[in-house]
Amino acid sequence: MLEWNKINTVLLDMDGTLLDLNFDNHFWLEFIPERYALQNQLTLDEAVKHLVPLFKSMEGKLEWYCLDYWSEILKLDIAGLKAEISGLISVLPHVTEFLNALQHSNKEVLLVTNAHRDSLSIKMEKTCLQPFFNDIICSHDFGFAKEHQEFWEIFQNQYGWDKQSTLMIDDSLAVLRSAKTFGIKNLISITRPDSKKAARSITEFPAIHDFREIMPGA
Repeated sequence: MLEWNKINTVLLDMDGTLLDLNFDNHFWLEFIPERYALQNQLTLDEAVKHLVPLFKSMEGKLEWYCLDYWSEILKLDIAGLKAEISGLISVLPHVTEFLNALQHSNKEVLLVTNAHRDSLSIKMEKTCLQPFFNDIICSHDFGFAKEHQEFWEIFQNQYGWDKQSTLMIDDSLAVLRSAKTFGIKNLISITRPDSKKAARSITEFPAIHDFREIMPGA
């Protein structure tokens, strides 16, 4: 699938790509509604009916990924609540082997995430993946989410990678579409970002079930 000898830079998403998206799905769709219901004396159904449209309205925007924004809107300590259940954070299968292989392949490896810095810190502390990356790029530092062309323009201007020799791996089809529009040549999606859900059928981009399928030097 991949001509590794033609790839110099690897851009890796975090949630749903390297880390099991089950943590985030559980946090936002189950844990937060429970806490919101408790705080506001609502039933769980009432809380869900209120929160789901609120979440949907922010999808793809930087605010959707911003813990400070949701702390203010929901009057909950979102970072504190994430830390409270951080034991559920886990790395997807064969990610560590893949990152190890990349380390020995002389590629520039960058973690590129929409995650808020507070969430990023919790997850790096729990998974110990930080040493595998040459740098970590957080879209909040640029003021635009990865779904927007402005993000890619600022990112490339600062880091100077070449579109033709760059590989981007991400579970979000919206992000991959944005990267494709920007001109990144090598794009791969993830069929099973959440280990507790069935694999997705993806035809728009090449997609992998796990990282053994594209292991460098295999």
